[in-house]
Formats: sequence, C-alpha cells, structure tokens
Amino acid sequence: MSFSQPTRRSFLQGGAAVFGATSLMGTTALAALDPNSFDGRVFHATHYGPFEGVVRDGKLVGLNTIMDIDARPTEMLTTGVMDRTYDKSRINYPMVRKSYLDGWETGDIKPELRGKEPYVRVDWDTAWSLTAKALLDTATNHGNEAIFSSSYGGWSNAGTFRPNVLQGRLMNLIGGCTVTAGDWSAGASQVALPHIIGDMEVYSTQSAWETIRDHCEVFVLVGCDPIKNNRVEYRVADHGMYAHWETIRDSGVKFISINPQKTASDAYLDADWVQIVPNTDVALFCAMANHVLAEGLEDRAYMAKYTVGADKWIAYVNGEEDGVAKTPEWAAEITGIEAAKIREMAELFAKSNTNIAGAWALQRAQHGEMTHWAIINFAALTGKIGKPGCGVGFSWHYGNGGMPASGKSNPAGLSQGRNFVKTVCPASRITDMLENPGKEVFYNGNTHTYPDVKVVFNAGNNFMSHQQDTNRLIRALEKVETVVSVDVWWTAATRWADIVMPAASTLEQDDISSGGTYSNDKVYAMKKMIEPVGESLPDYEIFEGLADTLGLWAQFTDGEDKMYHIRRAYEKSSAAAHTPFEEFWEKGFARQEVPEEARKWTRHGAFFNDPEGNPLHTTSGKIEMFCEDFAKLDIDDMPGMPIWMEKHEYLGNAKEGQLHVVSPHPWFRLHSQMDQSENLRALYKVQGREPVRINTQDAAARGIEDGDLVELYNDRGTVIAGAVVSDEIMPGVVSIYEGAWPQLDSKGRCNSGLVNFLTSTQRSSGVAQATTANTTLCSMRKCEDPEGPNLAYEKPAILEEYDYAAIDYDKIGVDRLYELTEKLYADMSPGEKIYFERCTVCHAPREVTHFTQQQWKGITPSMFPRAGLDEAEAALVTEYLMQNASDAPK
Repeated sequence: MSFSQPTRRSFLQGGAAVFGATSLMGTTALAALDPNSFDGRVFHATHYGPFEGVVRDGKLVGLNTIMDIDARPTEMLTTGVMDRTYDKSRINYPMVRKSYLDGWETGDIKPELRGKEPYVRVDWDTAWSLTAKALLDTATNHGNEAIFSSSYGGWSNAGTFRPNVLQGRLMNLIGGCTVTAGDWSAGASQVALPHIIGDMEVYSTQSAWETIRDHCEVFVLVGCDPIKNNRVEYRVADHGMYAHWETIRDSGVKFISINPQKTASDAYLDADWVQIVPNTDVALFCAMANHVLAEGLEDRAYMAKYTVGADKWIAYVNGEEDGVAKTPEWAAEITGIEAAKIREMAELFAKSNTNIAGAWALQRAQHGEMTHWAIINFAALTGKIGKPGCGVGFSWHYGNGGMPASGKSNPAGLSQGRNFVKTVCPASRITDMLENPGKEVFYNGNTHTYPDVKVVFNAGNNFMSHQQDTNRLIRALEKVETVVSVDVWWTAATRWADIVMPAASTLEQDDISSGGTYSNDKVYAMKKMIEPVGESLPDYEIFEGLADTLGLWAQFTDGEDKMYHIRRAYEKSSAAAHTPFEEFWEKGFARQEVPEEARKWTRHGAFFNDPEGNPLHTTSGKIEMFCEDFAKLDIDDMPGMPIWMEKHEYLGNAKEGQLHVVSPHPWFRLHSQMDQSENLRALYKVQGREPVRINTQDAAARGIEDGDLVELYNDRGTVIAGAVVSDEIMPGVVSIYEGAWPQLDSKGRCNSGLVNFLTSTQRSSGVAQATTANTTLCSMRKCEDPEGPNLAYEKPAILEEYDYAAIDYDKIGVDRLYELTEKLYADMSPGEKIYFERCTVCHAPREVTHFTQQQWKGITPSMFPRAGLDEAEAALVTEYLMQNASDAPK
C-alpha cells in the first residue's frame, strides 16, 4: 500500500466524474400518458415499489405509480416517500456530540451524556477526520476486532450500493472489523434448518403459486401474514402475489390461520381463525402428531424413504421417554386450543393436500429453533413435503413468495474484499458483547470470544430500535469510546451517536436494484431526481471522503466514479444480455424472463421424485426428524428433535395480570422506516403514539377504553402506547408493532411506544443465539400522567454556531495504516474474489467461517443462481467455501 495514491480531490478536479453528473440523469421513457402534462419525471425504485418522481424547479412535488410494473402500490410509496424526503427529521449537516468534539484530543468525551446533550454542526472534513482518527486509534491500540460494525442488513436502501456494503469495503481495506453473524429476521431457523432439511428455508423460493391453486386443498397460516408483510421488500416491491392470492382463495383452497390475533391475511383470504397462546406452537404440532398416530393416519412409507430419526420423535410424541403422551388434552392446557379442535385440525391436515406456511416470527422466541422443525416433522409424518400443493414453506410472507423464479442473475456491486478479523457477534447479542468483553459464546457450532469494543460504526441501520432491552443497550454503550452513525434521518441510532454523517436519501443519488427476492424478474434504475438536502452526501461519496482521509481513495473507488460501478453492476445481470445499459437507464427498468417450467415448480419436488439423485444437503441426505448434529452438542436448550420446552416468560407462568406481548412487523412502515411520515402516522397512531391492540376483556378489567393512552411495563422498561380495543386478539395478549422511534420522558418511559424497551435479551438457544423478542411478558395500566406530545420526530438540540478548531491532519496519524495492513494483504483466490463480489446470503456477503460445509451446500443452490454463476465459477466458489467453512480441515 502506498499513500502517494491518487486522491478524491485530484480525481474530481481532473473532470473524470462528468458522466455521473450529466448523462442520462433526467430522462425517462415512462412520462405521463397525458400528452399535455408536465414531463419533468424521473424513474426511481424503493423498498415500497417503483415510481416516477415529478420534479419542478429542482424539488420533488409528486410521484406517479406505474401500473405496468406495480399494480398495487401502498401508502408507504404514495404518501410516505414524499413525506419523509423533506421531513424535519432530516439530518442536514455533519454533527458531533458536544463533549466528544471538546474532548477528542484529551479523551474526556463523557460517553454517559450520549442521548442527553446537544450536537455541534461541523464541516465534512471534521467529521471524516474524527472518524478516521477513532478507527486508527482503535486498530493501533486494541486491534481491528475492537471496531464493531452494527451495519448488517442494508435495509435502509434498496440499491446495490447500500451503505453497509460500502462500509464493509472500506473497513476491509484497513484490515477489517468485528461483524454480526446471523440476523434478527430469522436468526434461529437460518442456523437450524440446514441441518434438518438441507436449506435455510426462511430465505428460499416457495412453490410456484399455480401449484397451490391447482393442487392444494388446505393452506395453513401459522403466524403468517403475507398480505401485510409483502407490502415491502428487501429490494424493490412489486406486489406481484396479491392477485394470485385472490385466485388461490377463489379456486376453493381452504385457509386456516393459527395465530393469537386475527390478521389482514385472515380477512383477505377468508381464513378460519384459531387462537393460540403465543410461543406454544410446538406443543400444538406435537399433539396433532399424537392424534395422527393414534388414528393411523401417518405415512410410514414416506418416512422410511425420505426421513431419518422418525422413530425417536414418535416415541417422544407418544410419551415413551418421559411418560407424558403429547395428546390433544395435554396440548389444550398449554395452547388454549380445545382438544377437539386439535383433533379436527390433525385429521384435516393429514387427509388433505396441505401446505403449511410458518412465519419468521415463530422462531423469534425462546427455543425458536423448535417451531419450524415441529412443523416440518408433522408434515413429514403425514407424507406431504415435496408433493405438489403440499409441504412446508417459511417465506410465503416475504419477497412475494409464490412468484415463479426467473433463475436470472442480479446486478452485482462492489467487492467487499477480505475481512481479516474473524471475531463475530451474533446479531441479537450486541448488548451482551458490549457488557462482557472476553466472554466465550458458542454460535452455530463454533466458540467465539467477544472483543472489547471501542468503536461502533453504524451505517444505514437503526440497531437502537431493533436490539432488545433498549435501556440495557444504552447503558452498555457507555463503555464504548466512539459511536459513528451514517443516516438520512435522526433515527434512534443517530441520537446515541458521537459522530453523525448525513446521508442523502436514495432519491438524491443514483443506484441500481432488482425486483422480487425470489422472482428476480426485473432490474431497476434508481435514478437521482433531486439534489441532496442540506449538506448531506450520497453514501458512496461519504465513504469515498472517509477513504480519501485515510489515504485509500484509489483502492476504495478503483479510480472510478459511482456511475462506472453502476454500469458494471448492470452488466453482470442477465438483463444486460438483451438490453444495453443506455436503453435500460433511459427506460428505468429491464425485464428478466421467467421460464415456463418455473410456473409448475414445487419446493423439494426434485427430492421427492428422486431422493437418491437429489438428496437434501443434510448429513443423511434426508429430512432429519431427529438430528444427530444437534444431539451430539449436548446443549440443554437445543435437543436433537423438536420438543415442547417451557419458556422463561409466557402465559403459562405469568404472574397475575401479566400479558404476553407480540411485536409483528408494521402495516405502514418497514421496521422503523416511515415512522416520521406525518401523514402516515395520522392513519394509525393513537394520540401520536404507537397503537397497541388489546382484547376487550383485558381493557375492561383495567378501565381502558379505545383511544386511551396506556403504559406497558416490566422490570426492563416502560412504554406509552395508544389503546386499540378489539375482539380480534385473544385475551391475555397485546400486540404492538416493532420499529417505533423512541423518545424518553423524564421518568425514563418511552413516550413513543418502542416495544424493545420491554423485550428481553434472552437467547433462542445456545446454538443460534437468536432474538427472542416475541417471548415477553408485561403488565398494563391506563396512563394517567403523559408528559406532553411524542417528540420522537423532532431534531435533537443542535449548536449551529460553536467555535471549534480545525483538526490538524497530522494528528490523525494516517501513516499508521501501512503498518497495520501490510502484513495482512495477500492475493485472494479466484473463488474468494467471486464470492465477495457477487454472492450474498440474503442480506450481504458473510464471513465464510460462519457456516459449516454442510450448511454452505444447503445455501449455495439458491445463492448461485441469484449471483448468475456459471458452472466453472460455481465450482471455484464452492472450493473456496469448502476450504474455509467452520468445519473445514485446518
């Protein structure tokens, strides 16, 4: 590495960035059909759908939805995108917390004042310089593992050049950092299911919807709400399944919903609603299995051919081991479902062509690994998996599951390069890591040691709103020296930061994306339509500037501007074979053909038709109803088969008056995104607070009426929410959407209704270490003393004119970087290079040692087609993965 490399300033002065500034930016082939209308329209695409922005005098004044590629746009697109673009919650300038700015040289930075004291408006050079110094100080004094990236996921941006990807590229150029392993979405099942059924399942293509229409008789929704959750997408939503759900419903398929509350999908699909005590689904499926066995409805031939371990699970279900038969009467006491109803469902599901759709929410619970496994075992017991119209699916509610898959490759972004730091933190254990440096934690078959984190770098991620037990996290952050946040708005993640870098929204920068997590049938241009608000910068330019400060501009950019990288990304997609880049960018999108045979595809159908020729990627090659991989670990909360285990807190052990809190995904938001939209809030907030759904009986017992403010509280915290009294949630359960922006009042209560002030940091198990957000009890009372309105959407206190000295560049100590990295760099193997450039494990490239060889074999069948790898490239990547997996020979 050399610090005489070209710099960003010299590049810009040389005029090399003109293409991105002038060419193709303001054109669109989808101008309004009305020939007399204003034609200042620019194509763009978001998590909420594609659209054309109407721009007048440089300002976004409206948007047009595009029926041809999204027939069912939501209010988040039509209202929320406009609202948040110019909202008062925008971060207009670089900011530094006052005590941090005052004490950056002396070290007297007062971390205990995060979230309490004003910010100082600074210039970009100051923000970049302070960040660079913090990174280099930490790497030099404590090692790169003391730098922690909380930026997993990239949900803030639908584009290929997400902030977490850009951050990962830069961090790896300085030697890497500690990253998260797994995720919040499906952290338990993504670890467990590859061992059980040979695939993550939670991020996998579902059976094509036509097979459900033509062959399914009973479709079971277990906590699953596809009508609500498919309103948004990890990439670009096009709501393609909505019309097909109607077709399935109208074809005569019977829907049954097992859920503590009635959902939008239940109403839309005319489902029979079966109420169940939260977190007790394993008991239900064990009891249904018991009745199937009692009635002789099991498929012994199927189990003999396609499964292993059936006899051990059957012995448990029949009570041969513990003396307790898992009968419908046994389960009725646990689940709240009458024994007769359990028998009725067991017989119906066994005798019908039944498809069972399990939500991710089921496994966000203590012992969450058990729930999807119990569903799989029941389906295997009754001989369903792999047959048209039958089986199991754990992603019907996400990415428009059910849409036939094109099998085409998507745009590929910047290579992340190699992360030389191998320490990881399971995604839901950030607080535990910060509190316990040096602690050993077992995750997914390997023991990891928590680092002593000195810097938290957060880009495009609101970890403060989705990490459990928020009060505990706030206290734990006091041990951290520097918190850096890159964001567009004043989210919770910025309000507890030291250095805040304002990012432009996606409307203010160019990018590229694709549509349909599973269909992959379109590539979208995300064209810049307005200039960045205030002094905000596109994410690429933020990290470009930080790279320049570190002397790494040439390595980070490859000496090119962002549009060069966008073009290269497009050319790696299948669309480039038939649509030139210029034509694609002009029109705004390019279609990717879906082959006819994909319309008849059944999940696990190849395995069912030829189990020897198409074995599953499990140890046995079959469905593991009992799994030796887990049994041999001898971990108390992760046995070798799905069994009922009592939770540390649920209605079965609740104290008098306690309620079970469930926290599903919101209707009008993507997690915390869109919470600042004033017009959307008007549609659902109650007295400006997050709504909480309460059963009529529970409300009456506490003197609560619809529209009242209530307090939900436990020993972890208190939130104030607005009551929505309903008979469509079972007694003893309250439901409050996750993702609200927090605001603490003088008593420490969240005046806005962020549920994670209540949720627990209890792990799912000692194997997956995943979140248990849906294993939560609280008490409830009417709020008699709210302290004014919810101020979560107001800017924090800001000192606009505050004297501070310019930072001497020599004090950053950039020369230290060479010593830190020269011994780390080596040429990547061809397979490693392809993996980091083109492959993703749902959200982002992951450290290869996070998974075993067997798990990688289960992941790659869906990963390789999305990456567009040919046979030779796939072989190179497979070789790299097998040589570096967690259980590879050393």
